Amino acid sequence: MDVEAVVAPVTAAGWADLEAVFGMRGDPARCWCQWFYAGAEVGGGAVGERNREALRTQVRQGPAPGVLAHRDGEPVGWCAVAPRPTYTRLQRSEVLRGTPAAELADPTVWSVTCFVVRVGHRRGGLSRVLLDGAVRLAREGGARVVEGYPVDVTAKARTSSAELYHGPLSTFLAAGFREVARPRPARPVVRLEPTP
Repeated sequence: MDVEAVVAPVTAAGWADLEAVFGMRGDPARCWCQWFYAGAEVGGGAVGERNREALRTQVRQGPAPGVLAHRDGEPVGWCAVAPRPTYTRLQRSEVLRGTPAAELADPTVWSVTCFVVRVGHRRGGLSRVLLDGAVRLAREGGARVVEGYPVDVTAKARTSSAELYHGPLSTFLAAGFREVARPRPARPVVRLEPTP
């Protein structure tokens, strides 16, 4: 695990660092971690700009919608985490199909939905450090359970880096999460009950 990275909840003062992580091109610069909110689209131009402004508003209004990692003072990664009811589109997704409505509305279940690690800083343990920071943020926010929807790369012939925005299953298992469902062959649902 990379111990050189410092992970903390994102604040309005850290917005420029978050912009540096998301960059100007690629999937992060089109989505800005908005896909799981109702009505959000992913695209370039005006769509990407709307998503950027939506995340900026979430950061400004608080609570922090995720954590930001720095290495040697440079912003290098991001992980989105929030109470599961916040992610209205997620509640209708295939990974949660069959979950009772009352459980979907439980604000003590938090979801880890997205990882962004800058090119040049991947494969160095940052996703695990980011996940640990996300679990801390969730616990401090009152989470009873932290849930993730990672990709099991062993169940897929090929996995692109763009597909790994949910995080790899191995990272969640190494952090103590346990698999509770597998709605698709390569997409398990994992859970952790954080300890104080």
